[in-house]
Amino acid sequence: MTLPLPPSHVHLIGIGGVGMSAIARVLLEQGYRVSGSDRALNSYTEALEREGAIIYAGHDAAHITENTPDCVLISSAIKGNPEVEAAEKRGIPVYKRSDIIADVMRGQTVIAVAGSHGKTTTTAMLAHTLIETGMNPGYIIGGTLKTSGTNASAGSGKVFVIEADEYDYMFLGLRPNIAIVTNIEWDHPDFFKTPEAFHHAFEQFIALLPEDGQVIFCADDPGALQLRYRFREELSVWGYGARSSGEWLAKEISPEGGGTSFNLVKNGHLELICNVHLRVPGHVNVLNAVAAIRASQQLGIQPEAAAKALATFNGVGRRFDTLGEIGNIAVIDDYAHNPAKIRAVLEAARSRYPDRHIWAIWQPHTYSRTQTFMSQYAGAFTHADHVLVTEIYAAREQAVNFPGITGAATAAAVQHSDARFVPSFDVAVQTLLAEVTPPAAVVLMSAGDGNRIGYEFLNLLKLKNEPKT
Repeated sequence: MTLPLPPSHVHLIGIGGVGMSAIARVLLEQGYRVSGSDRALNSYTEALEREGAIIYAGHDAAHITENTPDCVLISSAIKGNPEVEAAEKRGIPVYKRSDIIADVMRGQTVIAVAGSHGKTTTTAMLAHTLIETGMNPGYIIGGTLKTSGTNASAGSGKVFVIEADEYDYMFLGLRPNIAIVTNIEWDHPDFFKTPEAFHHAFEQFIALLPEDGQVIFCADDPGALQLRYRFREELSVWGYGARSSGEWLAKEISPEGGGTSFNLVKNGHLELICNVHLRVPGHVNVLNAVAAIRASQQLGIQPEAAAKALATFNGVGRRFDTLGEIGNIAVIDDYAHNPAKIRAVLEAARSRYPDRHIWAIWQPHTYSRTQTFMSQYAGAFTHADHVLVTEIYAAREQAVNFPGITGAATAAAVQHSDARFVPSFDVAVQTLLAEVTPPAAVVLMSAGDGNRIGYEFLNLLKLKNEPKT
């Protein structure tokens, strides 16, 4: 074990991030003393401070020298940090998430949800199902579960559900008993230089399972399907989907009241397992729900009970998250930042709003991803009527290292009759105010700060629609 036992003091650098804040919350609930720092404070840090964590704005060696934590935990984004340097000088252990994450959930049955996209919602669906069926799980999700209003909990039950992040090999620090793989589609080209390296990381992740472990994978996805042939002699490998290759299949999928309904059947004779009614739209959420129901069954929850729980699932923050609706114009926030996710989000928007104009507002995320997948992005907007592309969100990268990769060039590459570059958030908002007419749905797609456009547009739309006195 690497992580010292509570009430040890753990200091987290980058505590405002969704992953680090989740770990901090679990540690607090387990009885640790928690402190942390970040460049900017946000709703996650504010909540942690209310719950007892010591939060610092900005990074300073004094946060270490004046408090002397027992260990320091850093996010993958931390480079050349004065707090790390101060800890190393004092001989205080400095860990990445992958070094300690298995210790956070020691003694519990761990279900890890991996995949290029869909893992946040699938993790949230499973956590919600376990909460609703009285299992009181621990969980760590890459977004806020609307059921609980938080992204993490230590839980008091025997099960821990975690979103298994592949970036920086975080998920290789886990020790799962059950693994869900939603899909394997090359991403994070800044870290995984080739598709083969990306897929190999998932194979390493599955290899962590014990002999009695189980892999639940989406058989509709070619990348995930390869796991069946790679591990069929070593593990229980079990597939799901909407086509014919999975053990459980979703059939008769149809939009229903803004959400989706379908029949869950066994492959072969198509024996009905249960009917499922979701409040969230889109084909991808059908697949996510099937994975959650199957994993629940492995924990002793009958599919009918899991389906009943999922009927009350309201979603997760920044995943097809309706920010508001004014004058028959809906504004939706989504974390979509790779081509497949963009296609899925816009398909879900078209499913929920078949008679509305769909406006896609896309903030490309990182230069390396935009450059590598430019051709796939180009054809990802077929379900949108209008596309606005902002400047690229740099995150950890520098524009000078990617000459010619700009928001304007990206917008020009999009294969759409109305795809435009907007040079600033203000221009995006003013464009929406001038051109969006009801009925419409405005879909913000950003893993950065692009959702600010949605909030500002809603505020101005509200003023515009207020009755004149």
